[in-house]
Amino acid sequence: MTGFGDFKPLCTNTPSYPWYINSTVITPSSGDPVGINPSCGIPRVGTDGSISNIANILACGLSIPFVGLLIYAVSRRKAAVGRVELRLFLVLYLLTLPFQIMTTGSLLEQGSTALVVLTAIHAGLVAALFGALLANALVATQIVEDGTMSSIIPFTFLCLISFVAALYVSLDVGLGFTTTLEPGDPQAALHSVALFIVTSMWPGVCALAYLGLMAYIVLSVLNEVKPMWFYVIAAILFVLGQLAWFLLGKVICKGSDAKVDGSFIGTVLETAAVGVIYLAWKSITEESWDEDPYYGGYQ
Repeated sequence: MTGFGDFKPLCTNTPSYPWYINSTVITPSSGDPVGINPSCGIPRVGTDGSISNIANILACGLSIPFVGLLIYAVSRRKAAVGRVELRLFLVLYLLTLPFQIMTTGSLLEQGSTALVVLTAIHAGLVAALFGALLANALVATQIVEDGTMSSIIPFTFLCLISFVAALYVSLDVGLGFTTTLEPGDPQAALHSVALFIVTSMWPGVCALAYLGLMAYIVLSVLNEVKPMWFYVIAAILFVLGQLAWFLLGKVICKGSDAKVDGSFIGTVLETAAVGVIYLAWKSITEESWDEDPYYGGYQ
């Protein structure tokens, strides 16, 4: 029976699932696919003619300049509320993309220390990314003035705590340098509650909280409906991205004879969701100081 914190079903049924990498469970192998004993996985580049997880590498590669353009577009909106905070969120997403290439691209030896460390940094960046998403929603409530130290300090603190927590947990589970977070019993279940919380629960809670807060701001404070559709579309794209990764991944992998999996669809949809979040933010903020103040009657 699968328990809370068991990674075995995810590792078995989800190709290119990177989060549970434990050097004491995996014997380093030159050709194994990403993860621990997946039912279908893309072999490491150069093994049996594999060219790596090329589809997801391309998806990440194309996402990088797209996100760069979003960062530039945000920077141009000098008077927009939350400009600095949204830009930091986009920078964090940009940073996750090269690490996603390295951790899910079937480029490195599974079980190697290098891959464990890169995966831990990737997990930390993803945790920080969702912390930044939540912080953007809090900034949008105008509890504190955006772009000032009263906003940037707690924003940075939340992201840093998220990053350090996920990094530490991932490194401890992966390398076993303490007994505090060592894999649970039975080891075959690939059990780690702490790792499951920082890689799955925390992002989910932040995403739901963000959607709830923005729905309150748009519908109750601004009394608008149209901008809310952007947030709904972003949420749908994000959910579809997770479904493509977790449900379609094995189907696509087997259908393509382990050439591609659902990770590239997940990456495309996640990047699209980030783009729609930008459009949502743009629809409720002002571009120049000559326009009406943001949340005029709310402040």
